[in-house]
Amino acid sequence: MPKCLASWRVNIFGEDRSLPSFDVIPLAREFYLERPDAVAARLLGKLLIRRLGEQFLAGRIVEVEAYFGIDDPAAHAFAGRTERNAVLYGPPGHAYVYFIYGMHYCLNVSCEPDGEAGCVLIRALEPVSGLTQMASLRNLPPDADPRLLTTGPGRLCQSLNITRAEHNGLDLTNAESPLYIAPDGFEVVEIAMSPRIGIRKAADRPLRFSLGGNRFVTRAPLPAKPSSSGRKQQHEQTK
Repeated sequence: MPKCLASWRVNIFGEDRSLPSFDVIPLAREFYLERPDAVAARLLGKLLIRRLGEQFLAGRIVEVEAYFGIDDPAAHAFAGRTERNAVLYGPPGHAYVYFIYGMHYCLNVSCEPDGEAGCVLIRALEPVSGLTQMASLRNLPPDADPRLLTTGPGRLCQSLNITRAEHNGLDLTNAESPLYIAPDGFEVVEIAMSPRIGIRKAADRPLRFSLGGNRFVTRAPLPAKPSSSGRKQQHEQTK
């Protein structure tokens, strides 16, 4: 058994919230070979696990957005390959972390076969374990509302201490990685689809996926609206 899996059971099983009694193994690279929208839907319910020394923090993925390549005007890869977005072009299953507004990091995972750009943005988690440490990393009291920890891409990166310098390009399929995604037997009952949040371009595409009724989703899904609606948005991946 890899050391980190043994540590998972010793350090966080039964802490904060109940966890499955079996070991969790990172998703294989093959999981990420599909189109971003297919990978996004399948990531719902999986655990995002962050190793900090001997401690493990974990949250269940409850909201994601899919971004494609040169055919997606809202994606970082729309303008082609650059030094900044090279991770998006493969291999799949790697972390792509970027910085926005001069204050927030956002975590994505690359998908599609090597050489083809695509990714899934992790928008929200339901915190599962390590909530006290998450609150500390967000400069909140230990008993803070759990929704303040990992509801939103910037919050979840702060709660898990994820940065571009340390985590961009990490292999999320490696059990020895300080960051990986794993299944734990959680059954997804309902998936809600809606337009992506905070973009101007391709804003009508229903590429946001969330667990139906989950209170940690950033915003209740709304029906798709035409991109010509003129509604002002605050965030766009192409920035």
